[in-house]
Amino acid sequence: MTTGTPPPTAPKRSRARTFVPLGIAAWLVLEIWLLTVVASATSGLLVVLLLVGGLLLGGYVIKRAGHRAFRNLTETFKEQQSGAAPTAAKGGGEGNALTMLGGLLLIIPGFVSDALGLLCLLPPVRKTVTRFAERSLDKRMRAAGGGALGDAFQQARIHYPDGKVVPGEVIREDGSSAYPPRDDRGPRPPLVP
Repeated sequence: MTTGTPPPTAPKRSRARTFVPLGIAAWLVLEIWLLTVVASATSGLLVVLLLVGGLLLGGYVIKRAGHRAFRNLTETFKEQQSGAAPTAAKGGGEGNALTMLGGLLLIIPGFVSDALGLLCLLPPVRKTVTRFAERSLDKRMRAAGGGALGDAFQQARIHYPDGKVVPGEVIREDGSSAYPPRDDRGPRPPLVP
């Protein structure tokens, strides 16, 4: 039986799915090449010491940022329980995400990732990146417009080809419904233990 609708086409491969793996591969090749160049210029022991130092520093940075984030979270909960209005972000509490990202980049072996991790730890860089991210998110939220969460799902459904939803009920050939009527005897047990 034909419905007159064209067959679905294969979705196009996004640019991110094409270029992200190539970028990761190029980054890995660059990291390995830099490690070999530095190892041949100095000594292998110095390279190992630098990598271990980056690992330790990254672990310390992540631990410190995690403690700071947990402390800010508990302070916020205490303020909410006491009924006080939540205060603005504390002076030392901003930039935990970038600090943790910097620590993670320090843990990853390689000199390029270490340099990027150290850049994430600098306060001017953190403020600039945070400001840029806030503006970008604000712009996207304004472009999306207001509305309920259901509106977002409705809009997403409209953009799909042949994304029509047809309400209906399955009727068997013998005239009975596909689902037997449910007798309400109270709550049912959960499906998954």
